[in-house]
Amino acid sequence: MSILKLYAPFFDGNNWLHVLTSGKDWMIILTLILMECLLSVDNAVVLAAQTQVLPNKAEQRKSLVYGLWGAYLFHFIVIGIGTYLINFWEIKLAGSIYLFYLAFKFFYDQRHPKQAAEHEKEKEEREAARHKGKKKKRHVLSLFWRTVISIESMDIVFSIDSVLAALAVSDNPVVVLIGGMIGILCMRGVAEIIIKLMDIIPELQPMAYLLIGIIALRLLLALPPLRFEVPNTVFAIIVFAILILTILFHFWKVKKHGHKHI
Repeated sequence: MSILKLYAPFFDGNNWLHVLTSGKDWMIILTLILMECLLSVDNAVVLAAQTQVLPNKAEQRKSLVYGLWGAYLFHFIVIGIGTYLINFWEIKLAGSIYLFYLAFKFFYDQRHPKQAAEHEKEKEEREAARHKGKKKKRHVLSLFWRTVISIESMDIVFSIDSVLAALAVSDNPVVVLIGGMIGILCMRGVAEIIIKLMDIIPELQPMAYLLIGIIALRLLLALPPLRFEVPNTVFAIIVFAILILTILFHFWKVKKHGHKHI
C-alpha cells in the first residue's frame, strides 16, 4: 500500500465535512478527548518535569510548545500507519493483549503498592545512573534542544499508546486525529486542573484503566471467529455512563464516610 493511499483520508474534504457535521462522530471525539485527558495526566507531569532542567520559565514554555507540535506530528504519522495495520487481525490481537496488560498492570500495582514502589524506585535509579553517565560526555546540542528532543521522544511513546486505544474506538483516522489533537491540547493546558480533579475524585484513575480493559475486550470480540462489533455510539454511551456512575459512587462514598478528598 502506497503512502498516498495510507494518508488519503486526512486530505479528503468530504470525510472532514462528514465528521465535523456528524453528531455520532462528535460523541466519539468527546469520548477520545476524555480518555486522552484521563490517561495522559501522568504523561503531562513527566513532560513538565523534564522542562525543569531549563533555566527560566520562557524556555520551559517554549520547549513545551515545540513538544506540542511534535506530539501532533507523531499523532498524524502513527494514526496513518495504525489505520493500515489495525486491519490485520494479528495486530488487533496484539493490541488487545497490550491494552489488557496496561489495565492489569495498573490494578495489580494498586493491589501491591509496595512492589510497585520498589519497581518505580529501581527504574528511577537506572534513569539517574544513565543521566549521570551522560553528564560526563560533551554535548553537541544545547540544553534547550536536548530537552526538546527528550520531550519529543516521550511523545512518540505516548502517541503509540493513545492512538492504539483510539483506533480501537473508531476506524476513521480523521475522528482519531481530531480527538487526539484536542485531547493533547486539553491535557497540556489543563493538566493541573485534571490532577486536582483526580485528587478530589480519585476513582477517575481506576475508571480510566477500566475503560482500557473494556476497549481491549471490544478489540478481542471483533476478531474472528466472533466478529462481534460494538457500535461506536453504544461504546460512547457506555463510557459516559461509567463516568457518571464513577462520580455518583464517589459522592455516595463521601456521604457514607462523611468526609471529602481534598
